[in-house]
Amino acid sequence: MAMDNNSNNNATEKKETIMNKILQTISGSFAPILGVLAGSALITALLSLLKTLGWISPESGTYAILSAAGHAIFYFFPVFLGITMAIKLGANGYVGGAIGASLLEPNYTNLLTQGAQDVSFLGIPVILANYSSTVFPILIAVSIYTLLDRFLKKVIYKDLQMFINPMISLLVIVPLTILIFGPFGTYVGEALSMAIQFLSSKSGLLTGAVLGAGWSFLTILGLHWAVIPISIANLAATGFDPIIPMAAAAPFAQIGLGLGVFFKTKDKDLRTLAGSGLLPSALAGTTEIITYGILVPYKRTMLYVAIAGAVGGGIIGTLGVKGTGFALPSLLSIPVFTPMSQFIIGTLVALILTMILVLLFGYEGKNVVKPAKTVKEFGLGPVTKETISSPLNGKIISLSAIDDPLFSSGTIGKGIAIEPTTGKVVSPVDGMVTSLFASNHAIGITSDDGAEILIFIGVNTVQLKGQFFTSHVKQWDTVKKGDLLIEFDIENIKAAGYDVKTPVVITNTNQYLDVIPTREGTVQAQEDIIKLNV
Repeated sequence: MAMDNNSNNNATEKKETIMNKILQTISGSFAPILGVLAGSALITALLSLLKTLGWISPESGTYAILSAAGHAIFYFFPVFLGITMAIKLGANGYVGGAIGASLLEPNYTNLLTQGAQDVSFLGIPVILANYSSTVFPILIAVSIYTLLDRFLKKVIYKDLQMFINPMISLLVIVPLTILIFGPFGTYVGEALSMAIQFLSSKSGLLTGAVLGAGWSFLTILGLHWAVIPISIANLAATGFDPIIPMAAAAPFAQIGLGLGVFFKTKDKDLRTLAGSGLLPSALAGTTEIITYGILVPYKRTMLYVAIAGAVGGGIIGTLGVKGTGFALPSLLSIPVFTPMSQFIIGTLVALILTMILVLLFGYEGKNVVKPAKTVKEFGLGPVTKETISSPLNGKIISLSAIDDPLFSSGTIGKGIAIEPTTGKVVSPVDGMVTSLFASNHAIGITSDDGAEILIFIGVNTVQLKGQFFTSHVKQWDTVKKGDLLIEFDIENIKAAGYDVKTPVVITNTNQYLDVIPTREGTVQAQEDIIKLNV
């Protein structure tokens, strides 16, 4: 019996680990672009307010230009997500971005806009689809690309990898995305549409509860876009739509989540993150900051949003609320829904219930996927002037001496490299461990002042799969300058045929005016090596 319990516990832990990894990947991929999402959403909210007040005409050039500024990040989302996710998974971010861009490239999109028929690729029929603003296809595509990239690094001669690997990756992944990954998302969306239409025909209460509970999770994967055409079709056919009103309980529940965390947390940076997500959510229905900054990282809150969304959606569905036009649910779009009072009741219940659940039971569970420890980590706050100390004993060399184009070209960021003389890595700053590779050969530290530091031990040492590396910290641990992070066996790594030169780079280099190496020759751990100016 004990063996059965142990087996069940192990299986549960394995499932938990897999789910954590998935959520960490999604959350980590969105984290770098939360700042620009927030800024763009605020522009959209401002335009919506100005239009409602009659201070700007939607037909004016001013509106068109500002609308472009506010909507660009959302339209080209596959490009940005392709870049950040590829980097998160340890692949070439620019190749990930190129995969996303191929879905929006005019040669492909013209096939769609011109109504091309019988399109094929090497004789294989192609299902055309609009991939602007989508999430699901690029999530799959970049995941497969990273696996291919790892394989290519093992079989392609190092001097050829810089251009051969991207070429092969694009030749393989782009057609697969258009032939398989994209249509798969379309099929999933169609299945969701059929399920919702079936539920709608049976019970408004049941449909509202399901939509309210599930909408936030569809949004995380970008699958909510598959339901929106049903809403538009309903409006075109009858002038009314019941789907978006029922789903509206979810974004209002997320507003409640933001309010609950804002009032509950003692972390001023998390409070700033929550507060920055409230305005675009309330005025424009753009909840990405709360979704990817709070909901995904803190898994306990997913239950709160699901419960409150189900209750609010069920109320709206039971009361028969309908939309008279298409709009993202927000405070400014309330007049679109009728009866307005019933819509306000349902959404207000969802908002208040979520806020109360957060205030009563907190937002942190046993397994936090990604704590919003610092607002700087999400790109929502300014960095400050800072000095970075050496994490190693050894000899300082130029990044250009590293046999990896991502480091030698400065693609990942500016910094220095160290040829270590001892196999111990210590923290170069006070901060948090924001990333730790499974093979323990690389670690990312975000300092308390906002510097994002990547310490990458050796070249291609990921292929050792953790052999000869021992980590003394976990992801999300708080560390002090000089704390031991990783130990590694220099002699055995060299004997296995690997170079131990270690890049130390500032991955958010673009947030600084200058990244200046301050030392040459030999260096001891905790001696200053890099100065960051703002």
